Amino acid sequence: MVIDARTGEVLHSRNADTRLHPASLTKMMTLYIAFEAVRLGEITLDTQVRISRNAAAEPPSRLGLQAGSTIRLRYLIRAAAVRSANDAATAIGEAISGSEAAFARRMNRTAEALGMTRTTFRNAHGLTEDGHLSTARDMTTMGRRLFFDYPQYYNLFSRRTADAGIATVRNTNRRFLDAYRGADGIKTGYTRAAGYNLVASAERGNVRIIATVFGGRSTASRNERIMELLDMGFARAPANATIRRPELPSYGPGDGRAGHTIRPNGLVTSSLRPLPRPLPVAEPEEIPEVSPDLIAAVEDAVEDALAEPPQQDLSEIPIPEPRPEEIDDAGTEAMAEAEVLETETEIEQGSDDSLLASVTPVQRPEIVAYDSTEIELAVIDPDPEPPVQEIVTRASSSGSRLYGVSLGRYPSRFAAEQLLLRTALAELGTFDEALRNVVQRTGGFEAQFAGMGQEQAERACARLMSRNITCTTYGP
Repeated sequence: MVIDARTGEVLHSRNADTRLHPASLTKMMTLYIAFEAVRLGEITLDTQVRISRNAAAEPPSRLGLQAGSTIRLRYLIRAAAVRSANDAATAIGEAISGSEAAFARRMNRTAEALGMTRTTFRNAHGLTEDGHLSTARDMTTMGRRLFFDYPQYYNLFSRRTADAGIATVRNTNRRFLDAYRGADGIKTGYTRAAGYNLVASAERGNVRIIATVFGGRSTASRNERIMELLDMGFARAPANATIRRPELPSYGPGDGRAGHTIRPNGLVTSSLRPLPRPLPVAEPEEIPEVSPDLIAAVEDAVEDALAEPPQQDLSEIPIPEPRPEEIDDAGTEAMAEAEVLETETEIEQGSDDSLLASVTPVQRPEIVAYDSTEIELAVIDPDPEPPVQEIVTRASSSGSRLYGVSLGRYPSRFAAEQLLLRTALAELGTFDEALRNVVQRTGGFEAQFAGMGQEQAERACARLMSRNITCTTYGP
């Protein structure tokens, strides 16, 4: 079965409605209901799930859960999606519905609401059981609904490894993910009765294709066939198509999900910051009465301040001598030469010694030196140059902001933007100055917080990793 994921259009099918054993493709429905339960507020990702004897006794593939132990739901989801762990899948079903049988009934109601008309579930993990059957068409539909209905979780299926709390698990589909360009999921399945099954998805440019294979003879032959089907899909699908997003399933009033309070979907409708607490209103203070003696003292002080000062004899004030005018060296020499010439002329015109005695030489003016700094400060530029304006940006005032934090690549721009928004709201103090950025790269859309300093980016990533959010820092 091959479809264009954007529209749901069937591009190729063969025996697509034959009921077969789905094996671990079943876990796609288990995970879908887990995501739905979190959305409806029935359970949280951090709910501590107690492991039953039934879950702990499931055969491989297993996470290794021990009866009576507790583990967060988020780790069970990772183990089921990445490692295809049977004990984790059973624990998820029991945590949500109370028992595996009750969870199987919910799986069937959900399958009916999604239009999977030829599917019947008997357990949460997919191990062979009478009546536990599905078709290539229904499992293709299941893969498409996971992508569109819960894009915030879809990146789980492309992780090569994941932290499952008690162990780091490896992806059972890593060979296909590494071998096919644009591949990002979704789920493998194998039992002796089923053979090698796979629902695969890949995106190239604006085109996303989903293909399903049942009954492969080996992992290699199954992967080879699924790549051929994906190539066929990319060849037949148009380059551009209008995306037809399916609506979330609706359930009848008798369903156990009806009546739950739906949690916010991540869209911000009001400020998440707490409003400031109103300041207490202070009562007006009583003003004490002023004594008459104080008033009289103030009036006397005011009269003394306003009284005219006594007259002073101006003749007693010494008059400073006028400051000599500034004369440069050239002017001084010229004046001296002129005086010498004038004196010599007078001497030549006189004939007796009395005339010489009567001549009194003019005193050469004293050269006054001034500090050059003072002179320069006194000069006023008639046409001053306008001051140079310095433009200070946020980056220049706080050091280099060429670093950032990457949250990984996601199958769509919408999924990347949603993750950035949720992370920014959860870490207001960490990313309040960072810029949210989505960069399209080979294999998906990379979610980034940009415009950060190196230390700020490292601290932010360390904080996210402490909350089990995968991230990396980048820089120039």
